Amino acid sequence: MAYWLFKSEPSTWSWDDQAAKGDAGEEWDGVRNYQARNFMREMKIGDRGFFYHSQKDKEIVGVVEVIAEAHPDSTTDDDRWQCVDIKAIGPMPTPVTLDDVKAEPRLSDMVLVNNSRLSVQPVTDEEWRIVCEMGGYND
Repeated sequence: MAYWLFKSEPSTWSWDDQAAKGDAGEEWDGVRNYQARNFMREMKIGDRGFFYHSQKDKEIVGVVEVIAEAHPDSTTDDDRWQCVDIKAIGPMPTPVTLDDVKAEPRLSDMVLVNNSRLSVQPVTDEEWRIVCEMGGYND
């Protein structure tokens, strides 16, 4: 299993919106960055991800699971763009802020710290474990 981080502005698509979709999940559509798209092409069903609220709060608020591998993004006719489908697994008991991540020396190489604008990004096994520990999430 691989781990990822999905960023969304809560005013556009929030953790509550994602959780409300239940087991049916939702397309992670609208991504128009080649690197983020390529990461989605690597994803497999069952991979897990952090759900991150960008913009104001800047915090990891939940855990999601990939339920459909890369397929055409339904929000465009341009076949260059693909997306995966994800479903909510559970909230992060204590949201982990960007400041929390930056303050943890063991996370200094995390993509979130070094390329905070990338909307879909990989998370290493060790980073996953540390962030889950910080947020009180038992995976």
